[in-house]
Amino acid sequence: MVEESVYERALTWRAAELAQLCDLAQPWEYGTIWRASRYPKYWGYNLVRVERAPAMSAGELAEFAEEALAGLGHRRIDFDPEPGAARGELEALGWRAQRLVFMRHEHAPALAASHQVEEVAYDATRELQIAWHAEEYPGHQLGDHLKEAVEVARLRQTRAFAVLEEGRPVGYSTLERIGNQAEVAAAYVTPKHRGNGIGTALTLAAIVAGRDSDDLFICADDEDRPKHLYERLGFRPAWTMTAFLLLPG
Repeated sequence: MVEESVYERALTWRAAELAQLCDLAQPWEYGTIWRASRYPKYWGYNLVRVERAPAMSAGELAEFAEEALAGLGHRRIDFDPEPGAARGELEALGWRAQRLVFMRHEHAPALAASHQVEEVAYDATRELQIAWHAEEYPGHQLGDHLKEAVEVARLRQTRAFAVLEEGRPVGYSTLERIGNQAEVAAAYVTPKHRGNGIGTALTLAAIVAGRDSDDLFICADDEDRPKHLYERLGFRPAWTMTAFLLLPG
């Protein structure tokens, strides 16, 4: 039996994420349409996935996503192959592009924690979830997303960790599990507390909690700095894709 590659194991994790929440997995000519009717505010689980280079223009692809995701507030397209010229063309149409890298934990971290981290109830991170969303998507309203997030957190056996200041979290991380795989799903620190090792300590706490998994992943912006921190914490790139998001309104 041929052992799965790290790339294949990352794809297995992503497929398990989608299958756990989505009630529609509809093949189309170049990939799969995924929809989670119970969680319509979750952009990462209601999407058109492009698994093979499409013989379509960016405009035609956007029109296809409009039909496939009708009834949702957002539109999302995930490209497994390199999008090439489609990236600039979709951005010109108002889509937000983000190249993401899924990284697998493979060796002991080169950094140590310099802050005390406590495990907390998932609900204790609510204010920081709101702060992250406001920073990442300024001007966009969360709506019912947080209610959906609580239910998803239960399904994913989510554990939350925080660094506290005067009893309130100033940063948090989460660990999610599906079967024998896990992901450090979130790591956020408030702007005024950044740069002094809190993010490192929070990520390390999640790593320790997930080290009994067969695979432990983290997802980072492939064009931003956190990826390099995660490399120092023992993660290595496994799979890269590009996500295109068209926000409501």
